[in-house]
Amino acid sequence: MLLQRLSLCARLCSGPKILQTFSRTVSQGKMPLARAHGKSFGHRSELRQAKRIVVKLGSAVVTRGDECGLALGRLASIVEQVAVLQNQGREMMIVTSGAVAFGKQRLRHEILLSQSVRQALHSGQNQLKDMSLPVLEARACAAAGQSGLMALYEAMFTQYSTCTAQILVTNLDFHDDQKRRNLNSTLHELLRMNIVPIINTNDAVVPPPEPNSDLQGVNVISIKDNDSLAARLAVEMKADLLIVLSDVEGLYDSPPGTDDAKLLDTFYPGDQQSITYGTKSRVGIGGMEAKVKAALWALQGGTSVVIANGTHPKVTGHVITDIVEGKKVGTFFSEVKPAGPTVEQQTEMARTAGRLLAGLDPEQRSEIICAVADLLTEKKDEILSANKKDMELAINAGRMSAPMLKRLSLSPAKLNSLAIGLRQIAVSSQDSVGRVLRRTRVANNLELEQITVPIGVLLVIFESRPDCLPQVSALAIASGNALLLKGGKEAANTNRILHELAQEALAIHGVKDAIQLVSTREEVEDLCRLEKQIDLIIPRGSSQLVRDIQRAAKGIPVLGHSEGICHVYVDHEASIDKVIKIVRDSKCDYPAACNAMETLLVHRDILRTPLFDQIIDMLRTEHVKIHAGPRFASYLTFSPSEVKSLRTEYGDLECCIEVVDSMQEAVDHIHKYGSSHTDVIVTENEETAEQFLQQLDSACVFWNASSRFADGYRFGLGAEVGISTARIHARGPVGLEGLLTTKWVLRGDGHTAADFSESGSMTYLHENLPVAHSLPGKRTSN
Repeated sequence: MLLQRLSLCARLCSGPKILQTFSRTVSQGKMPLARAHGKSFGHRSELRQAKRIVVKLGSAVVTRGDECGLALGRLASIVEQVAVLQNQGREMMIVTSGAVAFGKQRLRHEILLSQSVRQALHSGQNQLKDMSLPVLEARACAAAGQSGLMALYEAMFTQYSTCTAQILVTNLDFHDDQKRRNLNSTLHELLRMNIVPIINTNDAVVPPPEPNSDLQGVNVISIKDNDSLAARLAVEMKADLLIVLSDVEGLYDSPPGTDDAKLLDTFYPGDQQSITYGTKSRVGIGGMEAKVKAALWALQGGTSVVIANGTHPKVTGHVITDIVEGKKVGTFFSEVKPAGPTVEQQTEMARTAGRLLAGLDPEQRSEIICAVADLLTEKKDEILSANKKDMELAINAGRMSAPMLKRLSLSPAKLNSLAIGLRQIAVSSQDSVGRVLRRTRVANNLELEQITVPIGVLLVIFESRPDCLPQVSALAIASGNALLLKGGKEAANTNRILHELAQEALAIHGVKDAIQLVSTREEVEDLCRLEKQIDLIIPRGSSQLVRDIQRAAKGIPVLGHSEGICHVYVDHEASIDKVIKIVRDSKCDYPAACNAMETLLVHRDILRTPLFDQIIDMLRTEHVKIHAGPRFASYLTFSPSEVKSLRTEYGDLECCIEVVDSMQEAVDHIHKYGSSHTDVIVTENEETAEQFLQQLDSACVFWNASSRFADGYRFGLGAEVGISTARIHARGPVGLEGLLTTKWVLRGDGHTAADFSESGSMTYLHENLPVAHSLPGKRTSN
């Protein structure tokens, strides 16, 4: 019966996803290599290099909620992850609890069975309900459960063609030199043969733990529970990583469940005085304090440690693999304390300063932006020197394409243009935060206003474009938003000095911390998990970057577009001159831009006409590679390469040409294959154009104008943080207005809802009042 349940559990576990993820790691040549032991990893990202790993499974992880029997589904998922890592070339060891719980289940079953048989023979069935279970002694339960627990592990690992071996130890095995050497030799031999050792304390014979025993020094440790056993084993075997799984997310600065409790991403030796411990888990003899002491002992011995939750249903299936990938899961123990604040601390600093920024007068925010513009000119030589270093490093690395290098490069002309754009933003920001959008007199002496306010904390992630930093900073300042910036490492030197200039300008009015540059080795995916601290994510970069962020940011809105599949439709009533100009500019001006044309739709009637010939000649002259859509290819005897997909963003001097029968068919094609970014019609027929503009559901729809006009600067927004294809909030090029939201302010005179009930004395007026600009905290007169 147990093996049947096990087989079902193995079939239900999420094997393919994990196997696919880690097979990619192996195929990409990232198999970890053995490293010299003696110093633990300093940062999570280094955990990918872990070769020898010990996984400790706490009692709360292995056992069911009723503490009688094992959590088979959870255990199967953990086994799968260990097997995948083992098959990847790592050396895995498991320190497990669960023998007592498994034995308790077996003994209870046997006792109930024997009692029912005896009572049936002597008293009849009518007294079965009076049966009671005796208190089961833990060591007897362990003795009854060890063999079954090991059989279960063996059956589970067999599903992944992985062999296991059982090792039972006591404290004496570590204190006796000969036994310790024998244990060490046995474990090394098992690992050499690619076998997963499963270690547990021999609870059938081990004495109860001494209440006052503790971990002492590097060479002495009392094995009083599986936490200390795992720590001792990890150090003894010179493991790279110890993963301790329990029923809490990790280590908190105060007992979990309290209002102010915060999960500690990283814990450093010496910080234990700043935390308090809650109660221990529902099962087991350890607790968080024991885990921390064991973790610090292992860390001192050269083994990195992560304490994480192994019971959460949403993360159990990948908690171990996520830790090994370096993701922010649980609490990571590190001896290397960062020089600056953590990203969580930076976010809190930015939010606090951002609220002060939003409370400044518009003139003060404008002054800060103008100061940034002035510094761009004054510190031009320093900026260009830093940019030169980035350019040299990028060129020597040889990993960046010519268009990407062009984006990375700054020049005096670019800096002057940036300064001009920033001053435009400073002027336009005078009437942004605190603007009254609607005023209503709800009743006598009860007035309602809807006013613009900042969104909060923005996270802007951008690639290889350092000029993005001052632009986005100016927009954030103008809109009163706090800003967290994560730039590409290829522009690290340039970004650093540009950020310093922004903070220098912010310091004029005491809000220096409102803009923070994340310079730590923080993964983008980890930043996207700060849903309680970040209000909006704005990615600036490739479509792949945007898609990755949209997938990772499950709890934070993302403003942007993952694709820029822009169309130009040439109607049969189009002007030849306009067609050539618009198609050339839309495709060839900047092919890598998200607003560049990717598909050219032509009306069937212009095929084999001089207009069509001129279009083709122009594209060939500009060295544009043409891909034929299915219908276009059917008209040709010798066609260009047929397009693989009509939903392709080339980002280069390539485009697809397809044929349609009418404007309506062009609209249908764009709705099916487009990305709702920017689409264009070229025609002299006003009625046709108006139908196109009304029917097409894209963020930007143009008539006789290049798709390259989909840009914040060209729209007169001063600058943009990106182009959004979302259906709510901002859409199209997003400038200052897109970084604002609203709140409702109600001013009354002791009014209550009861005043407006049937028995009340007041009635609603709902009169619309004139709208005039109102600064925060200042009421507009009627």
